[in-house]
Amino acid sequence: MGKYITSDFQKILVIGVVVGIISGFGAYLFYSGLKYGGLFVMKYLWGYDFPAEGASIIEIASWAPPEVGFLFLPIICIGALISGYLVYTFAPEAEGHGTDAAITAFHGTGEIRRRVPLVKAVASIITISTGGSAGREGPTAQISAGFGSLVADKLGLSMKYRRIAIATGIGAGIGTIFKAPLGGAILAAEILYTRDFESAAIIPAFIASVIGYSIFGILEGFDPVFGTVSITWTVWQIPFFALLGVVCGLLGKLYCHSFYGTRDLFTDFFTRHGLPKKLKPMTGAFFIGVVFVIFWYLAPETRMVALGSIGSGYGFLQLMMYNMVPLSVLIMIPFVKIFMTSFTIGSGGSGGVFAPGLTIGGSAGAAVGMILHLCFPSLVGITAVPAFAVVGMIALFGGVANAPISVLIMVIEMTHNYSLLPPAMVAVAISYIVTSKDTIFRAQAKTKLDSNAHRGEYHMDIAQMITVGEAMVPGKQVITLSPEASTEEVVNLMNQTRHTGYPVTRAGVLVGIVTVGDLPNYHLGETDRPVGECMTKDVMTTSPDQTLDVVLRQMAENSVHHFPVTDADGRCVGFLTTSDILRSYTGKLTALSKADEE
Repeated sequence: MGKYITSDFQKILVIGVVVGIISGFGAYLFYSGLKYGGLFVMKYLWGYDFPAEGASIIEIASWAPPEVGFLFLPIICIGALISGYLVYTFAPEAEGHGTDAAITAFHGTGEIRRRVPLVKAVASIITISTGGSAGREGPTAQISAGFGSLVADKLGLSMKYRRIAIATGIGAGIGTIFKAPLGGAILAAEILYTRDFESAAIIPAFIASVIGYSIFGILEGFDPVFGTVSITWTVWQIPFFALLGVVCGLLGKLYCHSFYGTRDLFTDFFTRHGLPKKLKPMTGAFFIGVVFVIFWYLAPETRMVALGSIGSGYGFLQLMMYNMVPLSVLIMIPFVKIFMTSFTIGSGGSGGVFAPGLTIGGSAGAAVGMILHLCFPSLVGITAVPAFAVVGMIALFGGVANAPISVLIMVIEMTHNYSLLPPAMVAVAISYIVTSKDTIFRAQAKTKLDSNAHRGEYHMDIAQMITVGEAMVPGKQVITLSPEASTEEVVNLMNQTRHTGYPVTRAGVLVGIVTVGDLPNYHLGETDRPVGECMTKDVMTTSPDQTLDVVLRQMAENSVHHFPVTDADGRCVGFLTTSDILRSYTGKLTALSKADEE
């Protein structure tokens, strides 16, 4: 089919329309699964008449906790066990929050296996419906990105347009399921980098988001995610919103460190002891259940904290917007929610980090607003507290996601409180600065220069000025492996160093290279194979006096990211990666720019 779609305009239009249609129906099916799954487990099995987002103040006031709190422990453990079995049996890449996997696909091969969307959807529905602290945006991003990859396959698109289709799927899926088409479209371009913007994804994402939103709205309704609230604020409160930005930035850093610290802890423990990875999510769920039960029986206030810290948390955000949550509960929820989310998703459970991030930021914002109201009642009225809750949602997740613009727009669309743009802009900007290099999406590239998707866009004239010997890691600093090393050693080394490839040598002579792509069966338990059996033996090499423009072309043509550097005798004298090329390139570019200024 690709031969009939020749112009850029046709490709962009087809990607936008097809991905939008699939995202609209896909988001609706996923959303329906979450809705009915939650009703079945929470309401009918557990007896929990939970608060729902979008409900009016009269409707939500009738929410009621379950009568028996300790039943939550077996419910969440069984759900995590089923979810873990599905993910680690059929699609290990579907573990975790999903958005990182979609971003990785964009910067990497541009491919997502066809089974991933289905596995991710079912596992996430089970995880969230049984009380796991996770959201629907991460799964939706990975599901829709998978559809984008499928569209690219069917249309025979090039790698460039395959990546655009994946980015479009991310934005359209999230924008559709949150009824925030503008924010979702911009998210497609903003979420891929920490300090850059994928402008090529904007137009198809606009088209796809509008189409997906229209289909979803026709089937589910066009009301915003959260019920509209009467919110007032004044320009004199701007310094307080700036203070909230600092608070959210600090909480965001805690959220990131806690999340990835927990993930590394579970990974190291299960790898070191050779335990089945299918049990990781259930192990995390057990700790969540225990903490829930402790909080349930501790005090009436902590019982509400426990309920507000499980699931997506959207119902409790709606309560906060109606000023129906006590200050003591508002203060505790951010910290407990961080723990619950870290153990739900960090242990390998399937679900997104967006909803928990909104809950953490929203409760922190409501707490700050309530404290300010108690201290300065004439300056911060009670009707201003919901404004702090909404701005807190934006500030925290906009900072940790490195996507302040799109998150700002999305939450405004989700709440229909457009008057909050000025204070939200101040708060999210400050949170973004405070959060600094910390990110909840570690697959994000810093800029396009750091992304394999734009590897071919280097200026060849500058690359011709740099030799491999100048850019490579010298031989004495290169980590090499012997052919007898086990694949388990390789994986542990990759976890420790964050490198994804190593040269394999015998007596200093290069005999092969092993990369993360050579270890496809590691997740299936094959940890004792020697490296010599799975390494790539027909290795592309280069010499120290070769120029980077030649190496870059070879990398692009052969889809490789690592180049061993050898001498005339085949000895490994260095190692060159795309990161090394980037450092040398930017260093040369900076030097030339300074020379021009002088």
